Amino acid sequence: MFKAFLIKYAEIGLKGKNRFVFENALRDRIQEALNPLGEFLVSKEQGRLFIECPKNYDYEETVEALGRVFGISSICPVVVLDSSQWEDLTQGVGDYVEKMYPDRHFTFKVESKRADKNYPRTTPEICADMGAYLLKRFPEMKVDVHNPEVRITVEVRTKSYVYSIVIPGPGGMPVGTNGKAMLLLSGGIDSPVAGYMIAKRGVSMVATYFHAPPYTSERAKLKVVELAEKIAKYTGKMKLFVVNFTDIQLYIYDQCPHEELTIIMRRYMMKIAEKLAEEEGCLGLVTGESIGQVASQTMHSLAATNEVCNLPVYRPLIAFDKKDIVEIAEKIDTFETSIQPFEDCCTIFVAKHPVTKPNIKTIQKSERKLEEKIDKMVEAALNTVETIVVG
Repeated sequence: MFKAFLIKYAEIGLKGKNRFVFENALRDRIQEALNPLGEFLVSKEQGRLFIECPKNYDYEETVEALGRVFGISSICPVVVLDSSQWEDLTQGVGDYVEKMYPDRHFTFKVESKRADKNYPRTTPEICADMGAYLLKRFPEMKVDVHNPEVRITVEVRTKSYVYSIVIPGPGGMPVGTNGKAMLLLSGGIDSPVAGYMIAKRGVSMVATYFHAPPYTSERAKLKVVELAEKIAKYTGKMKLFVVNFTDIQLYIYDQCPHEELTIIMRRYMMKIAEKLAEEEGCLGLVTGESIGQVASQTMHSLAATNEVCNLPVYRPLIAFDKKDIVEIAEKIDTFETSIQPFEDCCTIFVAKHPVTKPNIKTIQKSERKLEEKIDKMVEAALNTVETIVVG
């Protein structure tokens, strides 16, 4: 029945003179998401985007793809009426109701948007007159303007659009409109959610994963690649950098106090990720850290890891409870992958009694024990990075 969609946005409408930049970006992201599904045509309408669908397209597949495009607030499958003449409009809306609702024993309300201000009826007149027409044609229907069971919307533009289904979109801003960031991606629950949340604010994403063979298996790496692929459903194509971190971890393990292992390893991960981020033109690092969740995420520990970074570090989950994070992970389909029992390099070298209030000067003193080899090891790790493109 539906051969077109009207796409609504929310926050983009507040962008003033720059609004067209965000509208164009949203149009491009929608087109990119739909290209694998067929020859859809995406165009801009006043305050809306309009999608013309090819013949024999898959409705459910299309709605699912649109539901992953940040910037969309609502997805409205519409019937398009070529004529806005009142007789044609009433007939078209009546035919829509007849096809959509075989059982018409429900309350309804007509809502209208009149983009064409030269149209001979005002918006209130369209609503009132259309409601009267529908009551006459379908006397079993009843009007309820406060809490209707069905809202029938008529938008009068160059053409007219009729819809009564409004599917919530993911919201946010179109990916790519707010710069690029480097996500430190592990095989856990938190970091994929952090990447999703930053992408929702319009940030395009690249990711770094620290691999420690033979202490971590190839399956652990494949698990992270799978998580990156799930994030890329929202961000579009994404680079994943796989860093061999084994030698650096072993060296830190041999040279530094064991209660400081997690913090010092984390600091070197941040240093390496930042170098990759700078090469990619990123404006910040993104992590899945949440205050107090583990020893390396106390306020003192976060300050110690921040100290080695020149780029800002964004932590969208900083005040979230684990329950909140899990709910989002389930929604974006990363949870079941994240809980697969394949250890990553962070969990292999965890100290039995990690320091929870690291002193930065003490950490720096411990790191001086690494000066003989660490720079060459970091350089070697950067020179052997594996790049995987997902999405």
